[in-house]
Amino acid sequence: MAGGQKRWRKRSLEGLIAVNGVRLLWRLLSEPQQTREHGYKGLCISVTPEGGRNRELILEYPMPNKHTGNGAPQLPHRPKFSVKTIEDAVRQAMAAGWNPESRGKSTVFRISN
Repeated sequence: MAGGQKRWRKRSLEGLIAVNGVRLLWRLLSEPQQTREHGYKGLCISVTPEGGRNRELILEYPMPNKHTGNGAPQLPHRPKFSVKTIEDAVRQAMAAGWNPESRGKSTVFRISN
């Protein structure tokens, strides 16, 4: 492993929430990372209606604003988030048009700072 970095095991976090009377399952998809296709990508959480047959919502949080000495974003290994922040983000996505009762491709909703 280069640079003496510690390898963290992937967190397996998930739960059940209710937003506007809809029961939703959420799970952690990915930690912040740098990708070849999209550059720096923040924390991603998947949200699906409890039955699992409807449209998935992918919440993509922004990269943290911390930078290393050379100006590159500093990737936190395990950013903190709460069920309340997930519920708030789901409400924002619903207000922007995501309907958990609809079918189709997954909807990616980018959370703004």
